Amino acid sequence: MCTCIITPIVHVRPRAQPEGPGPVHTQGITAILTAPITDTATLAAAAAALAPHAALGLDTEFMRERTYYAQLCLLQLGSSGIAVCVDPLALTTLDPLRPLMAAPAQCKILHAARQDLEVLAPAVGTLQNVFDTQVAAALVGFPAQVGYADLVRQILGVDLHKSQTRTDWSRRPLSAAQIDYALDDVRHLPPLREQLAERLERLGRRAWFDEEMAEIGSESFVIEPDQAWQRIKAFADLDPDRQRLAQLLAGWRERRAMSSDRPRGWILPDAALRDIVFQVPRDRSALERIRELPDGIRENSGAQLLELVSAAAVPKPPAPLPQRRRPDPEQVEQVARLADVTRRIAGSLELPPEILATRRELEQLARGVREGALMRGWRRAIIGEELLKAV
Repeated sequence: MCTCIITPIVHVRPRAQPEGPGPVHTQGITAILTAPITDTATLAAAAAALAPHAALGLDTEFMRERTYYAQLCLLQLGSSGIAVCVDPLALTTLDPLRPLMAAPAQCKILHAARQDLEVLAPAVGTLQNVFDTQVAAALVGFPAQVGYADLVRQILGVDLHKSQTRTDWSRRPLSAAQIDYALDDVRHLPPLREQLAERLERLGRRAWFDEEMAEIGSESFVIEPDQAWQRIKAFADLDPDRQRLAQLLAGWRERRAMSSDRPRGWILPDAALRDIVFQVPRDRSALERIRELPDGIRENSGAQLLELVSAAAVPKPPAPLPQRRRPDPEQVEQVARLADVTRRIAGSLELPPEILATRRELEQLARGVREGALMRGWRRAIIGEELLKAV
């Protein structure tokens, strides 16, 4: 665990001998941590100081309550003896970090990485060589969604303060307590990675982990507006005509949200979108009967919504809405049997069952779906073939 000093200055300078309590020394660099980095020159110096290290811990603090795109408010980076906060709100660019993030030889350590990767991609590019401590922990027997603080406590014996969990990270200036709290999120990532990597190797599961990281690394965080309707669960079993309407409405909403950088729910709430698709209002009077549609949106965007309904060309009358199907008794029994197999194998490996197969994946398998994570890579070898036999 590195010790960071909060002072009025942030700088990186050649190593010097300390007198009493002082800066942390690492590989010829002394890092004195103060307020977040707010200028490009200091950011470039910090990137240069971090570049020689084999592993780099990263975390972000962001907000997206009032925007479509996540607002990156703080970026924390840490390695052996160096820990810094970067203030993206004060910088016009984070480009000095791009070579660091793209370096394949340096391991980038994050906890529950997906959201951080999505937020970081526009600012610093795609991260290479990612190590997700939450995924690694799950593969060695911790709960699937184990939190960072719990993992630090259980593996490193360190209790982290939780005093700033509800901080508004967009407000400035940040206090010393806020900075210290933020840096805790990266200080312990390198030793966590060492411990987890050793356990993965000892259990013979490093190849499993590498497959999981390759899958995360291949994910695209760009949402295609024309595919946005597929994210809404209520539309899973729609007839083709309503699917076309759902696609048009959701795509319109997504593009409006992107262009205005406002949450999609501010453009058109999910409940209102669903009701328009289900009820197919064709005139202003019918639109008035959509109770989930806010008055302001009806007044400002009602004409466009009716144009989209018209463009979808849903026939009159539209097809009946799908009725909720009762579970097929044979399928329910089959899912229960698959769950038993999953629990048995998970127990033998001392893993949470959901690490091997989720309930949804078992239901899909029972319905005849023969693709997805269960039928690929290490999961197919460990559990997929056994599940196919049970089917």
